[in-house]
Amino acid sequence: MNSKLKSEEMDRLFQAILTLKNVDECYAFFEDICTIKELQALEQRFQVAGMLQQGCKYQAIVEKTGASTTTISRVNRALVYGNEGYHMAYRRLEEEEGD
Repeated sequence: MNSKLKSEEMDRLFQAILTLKNVDECYAFFEDICTIKELQALEQRFQVAGMLQQGCKYQAIVEKTGASTTTISRVNRALVYGNEGYHMAYRRLEEEEGD
């Protein structure tokens, strides 16, 4: 965890996110707190992470997602050297979808 990010206010934001009960509530909250562009950027990064984990090449990711190679490199760096957040989220999604 990035200590520069850690604060009581950030904890409160994350606690609020954890109270959301379904996808519709997530849409309502995130549409209020983020711009459309910010949400699309988050969506794109998450899609890029999934494709990288599946072993897709950068060019295929660019073509499918429209992400820049810089964005793909940043996501890849997070997958390799980050806090395992992408891995954890994708693993849990797979577990839920497998139920």
